[in-house]
Amino acid sequence: MVVWAIANQKGGVGKTTTTVTLGGILAQQGNRVLLVDTDPQASLSYYFGVDAEELSHSVFDVFTAGDSLDKDKVLDSLCSTKLDSLFILPSSMALATLDRTMGTQPGMGLILKKAFAKIADEFDYVLIDCPPVLGVLMVNAVAACDKLLVPVQTEFLALKGLQRMMHTLEIMSKSQKRDFDYIIVPTLFDKRVNAATEAYRNLCETYKGKVWSGVIPVDTRFRDASQAQSPPSVFSPKARGVYAYKNLLTQLQTKVGHVS
Repeated sequence: MVVWAIANQKGGVGKTTTTVTLGGILAQQGNRVLLVDTDPQASLSYYFGVDAEELSHSVFDVFTAGDSLDKDKVLDSLCSTKLDSLFILPSSMALATLDRTMGTQPGMGLILKKAFAKIADEFDYVLIDCPPVLGVLMVNAVAACDKLLVPVQTEFLALKGLQRMMHTLEIMSKSQKRDFDYIIVPTLFDKRVNAATEAYRNLCETYKGKVWSGVIPVDTRFRDASQAQSPPSVFSPKARGVYAYKNLLTQLQTKVGHVS
């Protein structure tokens, strides 16, 4: 099972779009895919029409299970989607209380990693949509992942926000005594806008070797797919944004030897 976390400490950079689009493409390839919503705002859950506040189970139950966490508890918290092989572990507003109520408990940063180990034979890929703030939820996602995807909008303020994310990775690398494999994904790129082109150039120069060679363009089909509660690759398979994500996925799968 391959685990990817999609994270950035800035909102509006395309984290949920990246999670949904890659997840949809992977499922269409025949993989069993789990999307995990760790953002209390629950954008990923609502994307698929899942009202997190009406559910009896969510990812919050995984975090609060303690010693009773087992495979059944994780699987019982999942929701299905229109794609047979695509599932969601939905969010809950209660996640916003975790840092205050449980953030200092021993082992709190490794709960997701332990949960995924219990369902490793059930899924080929797990994609974690992270909240835009540093806390126990993002720490769990980064600690559990094999690779971190960092979507970055190609504009000046987003590049400033990326500095905070890189600083967080540096701190976590030291505390966990491991290097994290990550790739920066330029998003919302509009080649007609000089500021976007300049931001992309600065991004490549500053983080040489860590920036994906392509870009995710601005594409209104992403918004249309969201309104239809369908992965973009299903809703509009020939959209230029979907094509870009397919190229990104090809590179990611080549790195892990999972070309489908």
